[in-house]
Amino acid sequence: MTDADSTTPTGSAPAPGETHQTTGAPEPRRIAEFDADQPQHAMAPVGFAALLSVLGVVYGDIGTSPLYAFRSTVEVISDHHTVEPWEIMGVASLIFWTLILIVTVKYVLLIMRADHNGEGGILAIMSLAQRVTTSARTRLVLGMVGIIGTCLFFGDGIITPAISVLSAIEGVEVSIPAAHEVVIPVAILVIISLFSVQWVGTGRVGTIFGPIMLLWFGTLGALGIIQILHHPHILLSLSPTYALEFVFYHGKLSFLALGAVVLCVTGAEALYADMGHFGRAPIRYAWLFFVLPMLVLNYFGQAALVIADPKALANPFFLLCPHWMQGPMVVLSTLATVIASQAGISGGFSLCRQLIQLGYMPRLRITHTNAEEEGQIYLPDFNRFLAVGAVLLVLAFRSSDALASAYGIAVTGTFICTSVLAIAVFRKHFNWPAWKVGVVFGGFLLLDGTFFTANALKIPDGGWVPVMLGCVLTLMMTTWKKGRGLIIARQRQDSLPMGSFIARLPQSRTIVRVPGMAVFMTSTPDFVPPCLLHNMRHNKILHDHVLFVTVQNLDQPEAERGHRVTVEELAPDVYRVILRYGFMEMPNIPRALEELKANGVDFDALQASYFTSRELVTRSSVPRMSRWRMSIFLFMLRNSTSSMEFFRIPPDRTVELGVKVAI
Repeated sequence: MTDADSTTPTGSAPAPGETHQTTGAPEPRRIAEFDADQPQHAMAPVGFAALLSVLGVVYGDIGTSPLYAFRSTVEVISDHHTVEPWEIMGVASLIFWTLILIVTVKYVLLIMRADHNGEGGILAIMSLAQRVTTSARTRLVLGMVGIIGTCLFFGDGIITPAISVLSAIEGVEVSIPAAHEVVIPVAILVIISLFSVQWVGTGRVGTIFGPIMLLWFGTLGALGIIQILHHPHILLSLSPTYALEFVFYHGKLSFLALGAVVLCVTGAEALYADMGHFGRAPIRYAWLFFVLPMLVLNYFGQAALVIADPKALANPFFLLCPHWMQGPMVVLSTLATVIASQAGISGGFSLCRQLIQLGYMPRLRITHTNAEEEGQIYLPDFNRFLAVGAVLLVLAFRSSDALASAYGIAVTGTFICTSVLAIAVFRKHFNWPAWKVGVVFGGFLLLDGTFFTANALKIPDGGWVPVMLGCVLTLMMTTWKKGRGLIIARQRQDSLPMGSFIARLPQSRTIVRVPGMAVFMTSTPDFVPPCLLHNMRHNKILHDHVLFVTVQNLDQPEAERGHRVTVEELAPDVYRVILRYGFMEMPNIPRALEELKANGVDFDALQASYFTSRELVTRSSVPRMSRWRMSIFLFMLRNSTSSMEFFRIPPDRTVELGVKVAI
């Protein structure tokens, strides 16, 4: 069975000429519309525990940027000439104002206002933008922008473990230059270990993240302050005039430097994506009053150190530490980079599940690692994909400096996609005047576009990695979406209307009614599912109690209260059940159907039999999809997870029937 057997997008309608019912069919009687296992979200209190959790999950990626961002930026200048002190101050000023404009103003103050039922992230703002747009063409364009941004996020999720772990392990070379040969093997070992423990769940892996990141940020700030106290004039870099002077004086060279400056805001998207877990306030407070000051202090401390000792440019982050502290700092930075990688991995799991629910990816095996927390999940296939990608990048690039060329494209591409979606949301949802939207987000688009173009120059040096990955994933997702649409359209065309079936049911003399309850999964609630027709054709039986169950995937994070389940009685003991799930939720069919007993439907989970269809997809005489895309679609179809596992249906109570579908 594939997705079309049991899921359908909300708002789907029959094709022209199709009818819901025929004359003489009994009028369906709606019994109830209610919730089933509706999750409840409470606003996280802005206390120390909440702020500590935010540090451990949200700020891991951006918090480890000082390991490589400042050094990579200054090295762009040093490759052309000897770096002067005013240029170091210009780089520090550029980093500071990038943090202020991109993270503080754009994300923390503006984008985080655009929540979708409390949820954040690029798919959430894509869904919100589509809901406030009336034009079908515009909705399609916004959907593609969201998918492209998501694919780039996946590229970021592969690069983050590689560059973060490499940059931390490279710190050993500061104290032990001969350790250069062991950097790659140790980095690979750390990455494999990180991905190997994902099966235990984010909750267990992350129990000590908060305190470690508190120590990490505190250490960043302390090391920076010590160096600033020796060279307080570096604080003049807070003035934007140093950044502007740097840009105007260097021209094209400053443009190249911007491609490295953007590394200081990697992980900014996580602030928005994790809003649904922690709420707006803890993320804002943690950033404004702790994370931002600590990062700025460390960047300025590195700048002051390089001005005082140009040789420190070899690794200014670790050379900030006294010699006795460099060893422990390598350990602490390795732990911090593992945490940074964990945030991207967990976000990737959630994003992958959302894409599955929205119909852009085939079903993958999803394991729930916490019986009480629905959001704590593990996707083994996706985890292996990330692990193999990260290891290959370490082997291919072999240093954090080389990987920096690949990193910026993914980050800046996601920034652009978020800005485009925000234009629609702030114009339509928040009713901002056009001039205000143009000034604010037009400015951010210009800034994001500048960073993206600067990184695009590095495509030959490694930037091709996220570009290629984004193109491949986008192609696969759009192919899957199109293939599923063609299958559903073919099923509508070939199936019997439900009204006709209900009208003929009492008059049928060849069908034997047998005791029990049968649950037929179908993606087209107005048509008889193929598995029922095959069962009646071959076995000549129909159960006394019949449920036609359709799962509708909504383009919003969660189903609204009171609209999870809709039940209609089509005929005596024959019911149509619609189960609605948002893209942040996981369907659980038996649990949802248990709620039917409160509405007079005698459902016994231990006695019910589930009937599903497994489609054999072939090319029709007039194919609607090219041969090469059909090959991709069939490959994804063969590797999709069974509906029993995805919908948590008991396998020992499921009957699967084959259906041939030509598209």
